[in-house]
Amino acid sequence: MDDQQMYTLIAEELGLRWNQVKNTVDLLDGDNTVPFIARYRKEVTGSLDEDNIRAIWERVRYLRNLDERKQTVLRSIEEQGKLTPELEEKIKAATRLQEVEDLYLPFRPKRRTRATIAREKGLEPLAEMILRQEIVEGSPEDIAAQFIDEEKGVTTAEEALAGARDIVAETISDDADVRQAIRKRTLEKGVLISEARNPEDVAEYEIYKEFSESLKSIPAYRILAINRGERENYLRVEIDAPENEMIAEIEQLYISSKSNIFTDELKTACEDAYRRLIAPAIERELRNNLSERADVHAIDIFARNLRALLMTPPLKNNNILGIDPGYRTGCKIAAIDATGKYLEGSTIYPHPPQRRWQEAKETVADFIKRHNITVVAIGNGTASRETEHLVAELIGEMDEKIYYTIVNEAGASVYSASPVAKKEFPDLEASMRGNISIARRLLDPLSELVKIDPKSIGVGLYQHDVNQSNLSEALDHVVESAVNRVGVDLNTASASLLKYVAGVNSRVADNIVKYREEKGAFKSREQLKEVKGVGENAFVQAAGFLRIRESEVFFDTTAVHPESYDPARALLENLGLSVKEVQANGALVRLKIRQEKRSMDELAKLCGCGKETLADIIDSLEKPNRDPRDEMPNIVLRSDVLSIDDLTEGMVLKGTVRNVVDFGAFVDIGVKQDGLVHLSRMAKKYVKNPLDIVSVGDVVEVKVLSIDKARGRIGLTMVLDE
Repeated sequence: MDDQQMYTLIAEELGLRWNQVKNTVDLLDGDNTVPFIARYRKEVTGSLDEDNIRAIWERVRYLRNLDERKQTVLRSIEEQGKLTPELEEKIKAATRLQEVEDLYLPFRPKRRTRATIAREKGLEPLAEMILRQEIVEGSPEDIAAQFIDEEKGVTTAEEALAGARDIVAETISDDADVRQAIRKRTLEKGVLISEARNPEDVAEYEIYKEFSESLKSIPAYRILAINRGERENYLRVEIDAPENEMIAEIEQLYISSKSNIFTDELKTACEDAYRRLIAPAIERELRNNLSERADVHAIDIFARNLRALLMTPPLKNNNILGIDPGYRTGCKIAAIDATGKYLEGSTIYPHPPQRRWQEAKETVADFIKRHNITVVAIGNGTASRETEHLVAELIGEMDEKIYYTIVNEAGASVYSASPVAKKEFPDLEASMRGNISIARRLLDPLSELVKIDPKSIGVGLYQHDVNQSNLSEALDHVVESAVNRVGVDLNTASASLLKYVAGVNSRVADNIVKYREEKGAFKSREQLKEVKGVGENAFVQAAGFLRIRESEVFFDTTAVHPESYDPARALLENLGLSVKEVQANGALVRLKIRQEKRSMDELAKLCGCGKETLADIIDSLEKPNRDPRDEMPNIVLRSDVLSIDDLTEGMVLKGTVRNVVDFGAFVDIGVKQDGLVHLSRMAKKYVKNPLDIVSVGDVVEVKVLSIDKARGRIGLTMVLDE
């Protein structure tokens, strides 16, 4: 497949124009990053978003790998002297890797098989007679007797027929058309079955101890659960398909309508081919495909949940007290100011075994007063809700207006022991670093969470079961996308944050921080070129996403890219506006355009840029310090505590979505356990995917449907008038 054909195929698959695909691939091949292309090359791509660009890139990589595999296969078959024009055409025309592998199967070097041994015994001519269903006189045994050769190990006619059938069975099994037909029918009619290895011991796999579901409809989370149960040796799993239908499908392809002396031999070989060779191979293949499909789905959920979590609005202009709850080892507390600077830390012991409740309250109250704390961030781990009771009780006794919220602490312990944390706080113990992270996650979730391996943040299900390489790649893309969407302050960002900026890697991020430490704050974007490792391409990729609040060049404080400074200046000149006027009131730009009835086409031509770039310049000038996270739902702050005993069915509450999975969403409503909104209770309409309705961090109004105190389960609904 040449490049032109590849662009055509991708355009058809993704519903895009041919030139959009070609131009995007050219940009990607030129080492341009996805965020940069999406934000600053809209004229070239036709305003494709990041999802479209990544989809194009994934298909390009797949098709290029496919082409490489085709070349390898063609060379191998040609070296064997078995490449025919028809086979070559089929391989070249294949659009899926599985098609290529099916066509290559008869020519793939094999280990020693029953068919190999039969060929060594000289039985291939007999096998060919069976396959051709030759009309000859006599019986199969009479014909087979001609192949008896005791020196080669063929002592009877039946042995000769058995060996010939082995060759026929392997030939049928290697037939690409047979494989494709059986694969398709198995997918249509097959059922995934799981059963307990020991019905008395199934751990958490109770629902899967006698379970079956169609391959066509089984959801990803069940596949992952069953796979885990099998891996942990609790479950036995197989695919059940209608055997008689499968064998009949093969017979239809191989047995002619006219009966002959070899018909029964061929039927026996068809049955053997299916049972011994094809069915096990197809089962392995489909199980792998199901797992891959489940991985893709699960990783997509992780990615979407992580994106929502990273885009949680920062709690600006607040001094925060972080609390990392615990029992025996106490609760670590740490105060930070509105910039995230660590002020002071301590340990309190309100819970068993020490039970120093009053002393703990006094310590927290002292921290609140001395450090002007306005919000308390409580980690959601062990002893979280007991600590919440302590804080709520204290708030009720204080005159100051204080609020608290529960913060997801997943990954805090990973961060606390990391080189990044040790470098930030070399004199603090790991547990204290962890609760500083908890407090900072409330202050600025994005800046803090980028310090943690995305896999440790814990949004989704079965994160340790999916392909870890694919998961890491997908989550890194999400973090990169979020960081570049928000923009980064070049003079305050950590290396952990900077390394996700387009065009910046870990080494360059460290060099930027080192440059700041040695030479002071950056005064302009242009100064970035002085940093070791920042070449022209890296500068072009990164500059638009980096902000310098104190720069004398106004555009350095905005999302306007340096390559568009001249068009931006031309725009202001054509509108008769000064930089100071726009700095004071960015809305003047759009207002002037409306008042003077200027068309975008006309202005773009005057400014020497495309319409899409001009629109972005106007947006950037209108809101130079715009943070897209400000448009997201605000965090729910509380001042009182609920327990499961306070709940009653029908009660309506506000809660924060903590996790979204295939079957619904878990919502923090302020009690110890998160409640579950099943996808059937998310809306009055049918909901296929919960992520179409809610995201992590959303604030939702829910009604309590059911309360199971014994198991700590709370059922919720978002349909309030049912």
